[in-house]
Amino acid sequence: MLWLKFLLAACAIAFCIGLGYLAANKYRCRRSFYSQLYDFNERYLSELGYARKPLPQFLKEYVYAGEFGRTIETFSAREELPRHPFLSDAEQKEYADYFAMLGKGDAQSQSTFFTAKRAALQQRKEESEKEAKARGALYLKLGLLAGLAFVILII
Repeated sequence: MLWLKFLLAACAIAFCIGLGYLAANKYRCRRSFYSQLYDFNERYLSELGYARKPLPQFLKEYVYAGEFGRTIETFSAREELPRHPFLSDAEQKEYADYFAMLGKGDAQSQSTFFTAKRAALQQRKEESEKEAKARGALYLKLGLLAGLAFVILII
């Protein structure tokens, strides 16, 4: 009978840690989105300065993952950009404005616009990395503590 209590305790702790991991997913998605957006911006600036390939060809050259990949696919298909639950309304507007300027105008004006966006994107990327690291660990620890509390109540 003791082994059953240990098994139940282990399952409860694992379940609560899993819930903590899922709760931190928002911050991991945000980190991934801004990291890929910053890298995309750097590649696009390089592209504007040298090769100047057509935008559809440039978009197909790289593979993007997660929510940013979905955004690129939607933009390539000329559909309305998706709303991301991990971005605030101001950030949604900012990223929609970013993609609205993509491929519009001459290379010089685009280069000026995307160079101006570089610092803001780098700041968002760094903030989201710090927040994902801090919140991810916090939610895992809270899940562990909740699981332990549940085990103490059971035993």
